[in-house]
Amino acid sequence: MELNIYDFTPETLEGYLGNVPRFRTRQIYKWIFAGKTPDEMTNVPKDLREKLKNECYTKLPKIDIKLVSKLDGTVKYLFRMEDDAGIESVVMPYHHGRTICVSSQAGCRMGCAFCASTIDGLDRNLSSGEIIGQILAAERDTGERISNVVIMGSGEPLDNYDNVLDFIRNAVNPDGLGLSARHITLSTCGLVDKMRQLAGENLPINLAVSLHAPNDEIRKKLMPIAKSVPIEKLVSESRKYFDMTHRRVTFEYALIRGVNDSVENAKELSALLGGFSGFHVNLIPVNHVEERAFQKSEKATAEMFVKTLEKAGTQVTVRRKMGADIDAACGQLRRAAKRKDNCL
Repeated sequence: MELNIYDFTPETLEGYLGNVPRFRTRQIYKWIFAGKTPDEMTNVPKDLREKLKNECYTKLPKIDIKLVSKLDGTVKYLFRMEDDAGIESVVMPYHHGRTICVSSQAGCRMGCAFCASTIDGLDRNLSSGEIIGQILAAERDTGERISNVVIMGSGEPLDNYDNVLDFIRNAVNPDGLGLSARHITLSTCGLVDKMRQLAGENLPINLAVSLHAPNDEIRKKLMPIAKSVPIEKLVSESRKYFDMTHRRVTFEYALIRGVNDSVENAKELSALLGGFSGFHVNLIPVNHVEERAFQKSEKATAEMFVKTLEKAGTQVTVRRKMGADIDAACGQLRRAAKRKDNCL
């Protein structure tokens, strides 16, 4: 079976190449993450180029569907992997640069009740190279450099820990993608053991924790993970992440009409997070998913929720909705494509 050339780390590439000078390994590694094929590695000996060419594949994910928002220029991709697995990525233009939201799995097994990504369960994990490939393919298509990465697309990143960690290390390596670790955010629904492990990796990336409820009763209805991880434990582990990394933690909270958006819920949320200075709450109007009955909160309700949090001293922002006209939320495009395929 051919190797995905973008799966290599400096260490695995050195082992693969065998007895070659270290400078040569670094040279090839830099070419790889510049998105070059072996034939384009002009200063590499022919025998090594042939080895890479014959034993590795350099194809980036294929663009199956591409949607461009007329509202804000957001670009959404449905990519096809080598085995035809479909995954989504979204490129969002901001004044500070372009941010890409990448998937870490094809599908998801976490079962969150409001999410489209998890409806058909988990197909498989993505390799580190398949995650990197989303960035390289998007940069090649748009002609724009991507400076920020959020691992918030389909899948639970910490459920694919080793591959995601290799991806992050290649992304921040100056010879790799050369991104700042502080420009990378990983989103988790709360795999606390892996959160603790991540905190010890000496990678100052940002952490986003999908909270979506102020108490265990509501959270258990929305997120199966809550049955094994009490909300107090999740918040405690988030505090530990901040203490170890000194990186602010974002608590993601999808506002769902009549479920978690009351003034009382806002007061509970502030009390839950009280005394934790290294965080902020990011409120998200819940996205419409055809197979789900959830609706976003009324505007007045959302505004009251924000005011209640602010009055209690809780740092809060409301996420700007990007690509609203192209259903840019994770899982929606992939799910629509699967429905269409099943009808053919």
